[in-house]
Amino acid sequence: MHIPDGFIPLWQCAIYWIIALIALGYSLKWARENLDEKNIPLLAVLSAGIFAIQAMNIPIPWGTSGHMVGAALIAIVFFSPWAAVLVLSIVLILQGLIFGDGGMTALGANIVNMGIIGGFIGFYAYKILKGIGRIPAIFIAAWASIFLAAIACAIEMSIAGTFPLVEGVIFMGLYHAVIGVIEGVITVVVILGIDSARPDLLPDWVSSRKSEVLE
Repeated sequence: MHIPDGFIPLWQCAIYWIIALIALGYSLKWARENLDEKNIPLLAVLSAGIFAIQAMNIPIPWGTSGHMVGAALIAIVFFSPWAAVLVLSIVLILQGLIFGDGGMTALGANIVNMGIIGGFIGFYAYKILKGIGRIPAIFIAAWASIFLAAIACAIEMSIAGTFPLVEGVIFMGLYHAVIGVIEGVITVVVILGIDSARPDLLPDWVSSRKSEVLE
């Protein structure tokens, strides 16, 4: 899903950069108000894991690449989509600067897709669906976050004139619909693992143990 340099005209890149910088400003505000010595280590560990899983890229015809994202995981665990924006921004910046994964001119678009769209979809999908059960809500939220981010990427490529809209949406959608299943399973497993080992690190809305205490 990383967009490389040259795939988007510079004037369109500037628009995505503006959106990304505004969102990054809000995410830094969230970090100042919410991060402390208790949850910073968890954020660092999850960020490293996201960095690693995004390295497994699959080339997609009439698209960019397919891989897991991790935005829903961060948004749910830290009870804020701004946490996802912060983590994905850091990951994407490092990937672009050190490994050349994703272009620097297109960095704004990548942050918009994976951080903003992925984070907000994951957060609000779980918020809306958690009444059906914690595990299915986590799975669907994670799946939807990566699938809709991929569709947004395909639309951006079409607007840029890089790929045709229909083919781009079909291939990006199909590949990420499958990858999203893996992302959903991993997100469920990670959250359940944290809940089992350190429920104190999770917000009430996703920790089963806290929910039992509150009840």
